[in-house]
Amino acid sequence: MEKQKILIVDDEPITLQNLEHIMKKEGYEVVCVESGVKALKHLERTEFDLILTDLKMQPIDGLQVLERCKELYPDTEVILITAFATVDTAVEAMKKGAYHYISKPFKLDEVRYTVKKALEKRQLKKEVSELRKRVKHQENVPLIIGKSRGVLELQDTIRQIAPTDCNVLILGETGTGKELVARAIHFLSSRAENRFLAFNCGAFTEELLANELFGHEKEAFTGAKGIKKGLLESASGGTVFLDEIGDMPTSMQVKLLRVLQEKRLIRVGGTEEIPIDIRVIAATNRDLKKEVKQGRFRKDLYYRLNVITLKVPSLTERKEDIPLLAYHFLKRFSQNQGKKIEKISDQVMEMLMAYEFPGNVRELENIMERAVTLCQGDTIEQGHLPPDLQQLSLRVKRVGQRELLTLEEQEKDYIQWVLQKTGGNKTKAAEILGIDRVSLWRKLKKYELEED
Repeated sequence: MEKQKILIVDDEPITLQNLEHIMKKEGYEVVCVESGVKALKHLERTEFDLILTDLKMQPIDGLQVLERCKELYPDTEVILITAFATVDTAVEAMKKGAYHYISKPFKLDEVRYTVKKALEKRQLKKEVSELRKRVKHQENVPLIIGKSRGVLELQDTIRQIAPTDCNVLILGETGTGKELVARAIHFLSSRAENRFLAFNCGAFTEELLANELFGHEKEAFTGAKGIKKGLLESASGGTVFLDEIGDMPTSMQVKLLRVLQEKRLIRVGGTEEIPIDIRVIAATNRDLKKEVKQGRFRKDLYYRLNVITLKVPSLTERKEDIPLLAYHFLKRFSQNQGKKIEKISDQVMEMLMAYEFPGNVRELENIMERAVTLCQGDTIEQGHLPPDLQQLSLRVKRVGQRELLTLEEQEKDYIQWVLQKTGGNKTKAAEILGIDRVSLWRKLKKYELEED
């Protein structure tokens, strides 16, 4: 255990020597000064666990040392020692935060005992403070809700890999909660006290990608009036989450690979290498192995990112979690809106359980937020659901054809129906589906649906 540090302040050399001898013999790290002025200089640059100070000193007395110490380090304990003990000075010292008051001539056992108790109090404060930090940290860990086998396995894997600091690749459909998983890994890692920065690789052009990830030097391009730190540099010591990594242009993949290999980057327009310390968590809804085979994603970058792979199940694969998630969102949005909505009707729950959720958890979240906003009573009813969900025939039979629809057939039918209801407005359709426009465009391509 690290030695506890004590600052002893007294203008009498013999008292100073005696106290130093006693405290060092007890195993403490000791610093001795013969004036209040020197004591304040030490306090400006060093935190001590305890201060033993004489009261009557010139020009800075023990009470002034006490006051300054409590301003800088409120948890540091202070014991005052004086040959001029009075009730008034003792009361004043205690009011200002002194731990105790010892009169001269003092007994060695009294000093040892008082110092020991003061340091025990100081240690207890430190432990309580650390415990509060841990509790606060645990409260901030993102909650991955579910009791399905896939979610329980995912939670277990997250707990195992979070402390390892290796790169992670998260796979899953849009809206499954890949960023939530990344945040959970970060908050359970040794980097939790540092920054978590998320970045969507599919939302920028190549030039903007380079600028956002690596930053730029002054006058690197027109309008660059000053130095700008990029995301990778800003997150040094923490975690970077690169979402939609499969959408990153090949030329940028080369630059990112170099940064991950060398742990250094060069800002746009610069020549100096800047060291960085980051953990990278990447995510995609694409089949990266297929992308590698087809030459759209670099094999070396894939293996650099793919140290650990996590698969986030779709909501269709974890239907037993729908009630838990629905009530979780109900509670959250009810609290946010100051409402007391406690129930979801059986009819609504049946509709949610039967629905295929192409937008996954994000779509369910949007549905519940809307329902809570519209609900005026204490129960979510069918009328609080989006019109498209109310009107949608969640049939599993198709007249004149084979009895059961596949999941893809049902998703295709639903996307067509939503586009029809929105008059072909893809932005509105994507919002209803709980997915972004890029994901909707991919699905239109996949099902060979008319885009105009």
